[in-house]
Amino acid sequence: MDLNSVCKQLSAASKKLASLSAAEKNESLEAVAKALDKNRVSIIAANKLDIDAARANGISESIIDRLMLDDKRIDGIVTGIRDVIGQTDPVGEELGGWKTPNGLTIRQVRVPLGVVAIIYENRPNVTVDAFSLAYKSGNAILLRGSSSSYKSNVQIVKVIKQALAGVGVPDAIELVEVREHDHSDVDQILNAVGLIDVCLPRGGKKLIQNVVQNARVPVIETGSGVCHLYVDEFANLEMACRIAENAKIQRPSVCNAIECIVVHKTVADKFLPMLEKTFAGRVKLHADERALPLLKNAVPATDEDYGNEYLNYECCIKVVDTIEEAISYINTHNTKHSESIISESRANTRLFQSMVDASCVYVNASTRFTDGGEFGFGAELGISTQKLHVRGPMGIKVLTTTKYLIDGDGQIR
Repeated sequence: MDLNSVCKQLSAASKKLASLSAAEKNESLEAVAKALDKNRVSIIAANKLDIDAARANGISESIIDRLMLDDKRIDGIVTGIRDVIGQTDPVGEELGGWKTPNGLTIRQVRVPLGVVAIIYENRPNVTVDAFSLAYKSGNAILLRGSSSSYKSNVQIVKVIKQALAGVGVPDAIELVEVREHDHSDVDQILNAVGLIDVCLPRGGKKLIQNVVQNARVPVIETGSGVCHLYVDEFANLEMACRIAENAKIQRPSVCNAIECIVVHKTVADKFLPMLEKTFAGRVKLHADERALPLLKNAVPATDEDYGNEYLNYECCIKVVDTIEEAISYINTHNTKHSESIISESRANTRLFQSMVDASCVYVNASTRFTDGGEFGFGAELGISTQKLHVRGPMGIKVLTTTKYLIDGDGQIR
């Protein structure tokens, strides 16, 4: 694949998209939603080939869960597109306006970024999420998925292009041809200055670090998810167990699952046996020296466990003396993604929310809600853990920037 030519094609397509009305873009997205729904059998068949190959290569079942598509997940993909259709078109939104003393009228409005590249791993639903958000916000998109989901992505993009050929801009989406163990195309994307307006990495720590450290194009960094649950001395312990179960077990392979539970010393002797009973042997617990005697089946935690993203049925347990120690520990070992405190103390919850450095900080709720759909954005591009441009779940407005439109009647300076 000649990436230079592809990016030039995408750039031309982005200019066509920028001129479309919200109604025209929504009509295209509805056509795509119907096509994906109609072609679900061929998509699931292609996905099965990816899953069979992953199992043959010894990929863990938790990662295969991220890769899998079934009827329920296709339903979710279609619903996600329609949620995006329901979002207000951000392009042309006026953020502010004023008139200067010399009579100039200045307006700040949203405009598309242009050509967006996303480099991602495993999850083929990201293909559709990224496309729908980019298309609605007037951007063309270059998709670079992983070899493990390549057959799924090829089929999905084929269906999208066919749908857009009838109503829309089919050249606004391209999928990079992926060859196993060959990442030269990634290097080309990261160095495509003037051709790609922004790149988003979405995947594991190694992928994200590679993009952030080597990109010459602008990057919106999405982080791996080392998320913590802090059980305060004033916690409702039954609530804490329910939330811990949801945040760790529901889908342990996703970035908003918790990887460490931090417990205040005054409730540790009561809470930790309750937690172990709640987990019922489903989670391997790596406990520090203070937690270990309070658990029947835990293993000693090592330095590698603190700040580790297991992405599996494993969890670290840390006992602390104070909420201040909990906050310090979390800020030292987290990835600025999502953190939660369980507490009935308003003073402690507000202290936690103000002092913990993360994109999303919860009180008495599961970190599993850090998601574009749950936040009302429809689909999402990922979770930004950086502080510039955007932070947290990335919805449709993330793919826009602003420009100033100035009207005068002959003014000179």
